[in-house]
Amino acid sequence: MKEKDTVLLSSFENQYYFSGLKAITYSRPILLKMSQSDMAIVIPKLEENHAKHMAAADRLYVYHEVEGKEGEYSYLAQVDALMNTILAGSKVGIEFASLPTKLAFMLKEKRFEVENIETDIVNMRAVKSADEISMIKESGKLVSEAVKLSLENVQAGLSELEMDYFGTEYLFKEVSNTYPNSTLDYFVMSPSGVDRTNMTHVFSNSRKIEEGDIIIHSRQVGLNGYRAECERTIFVVEPTEEQRKAFEVMVEAQQKALDFIKVGVTTKEVNQVALDVFKEAGLEEYVVHRTGHGIGIGLHEEPSLRFDNDLVLEAGMVFCVEPGI
Repeated sequence: MKEKDTVLLSSFENQYYFSGLKAITYSRPILLKMSQSDMAIVIPKLEENHAKHMAAADRLYVYHEVEGKEGEYSYLAQVDALMNTILAGSKVGIEFASLPTKLAFMLKEKRFEVENIETDIVNMRAVKSADEISMIKESGKLVSEAVKLSLENVQAGLSELEMDYFGTEYLFKEVSNTYPNSTLDYFVMSPSGVDRTNMTHVFSNSRKIEEGDIIIHSRQVGLNGYRAECERTIFVVEPTEEQRKAFEVMVEAQQKALDFIKVGVTTKEVNQVALDVFKEAGLEEYVVHRTGHGIGIGLHEEPSLRFDNDLVLEAGMVFCVEPGI
């Protein structure tokens, strides 16, 4: 902020990170402005009380969508009013990947100097505070127990959705009973069978699990906005010898990456350590994704543990380590 006069944030994850405000849906757009001296939010009337409760904003620019209300009905008009409070010639930090083009043109028309601040924010969010790490650990306890309960109850004849239910029921009850006034974000997926386990990001469905199936059971839990992930590959009854060998290679790759991670190494070096295990086992051609990703507010956050990332690891960074084939 010392190098910018004003920052405009349109990414809902970054808005939450800086203000504490997170809506369920953003079909009605929200824009956050920060400067050295104040915070302001362009907000729909529907979210006004929410913003007053959760964000320490100095001013709200409220727009309406019901005829007859006093005030402004246009989101863009309120954005324009907010921009008019920025001093002429100011340097404005924006997120190039998420700020709507219309708003970028408005800034250009007002002759502001714009600068992409996405890397700055990625670096800030990558290094978690002690409080953030504590929240992620709480989410980690929840997600691990939820995974455990679903795995203990899986059997042939259940659907993928029914498998998910065991852990999900636990989450709803545990958060309700143990964490007063807390929110719960979660996702779960349990693709089963050869075809569906090769589609790694699919919703669980009503397919019935069969003996001999492989299942990828993956969960994320976000307690009060901060997430942890746990994913397990399981076999219904017994794996074949070939499956067992491949599974053991994957476990070795994950463990070597975990053992290698420390302050001062690069993310691509971590990725390479896992990849070398697959190469030695002759399974390199089946690797289709990175070794891992950051996690926190987002489901997947930077920095990624991948081949082209030279970022040096620092204390406070949090990763999912998930090499796979």
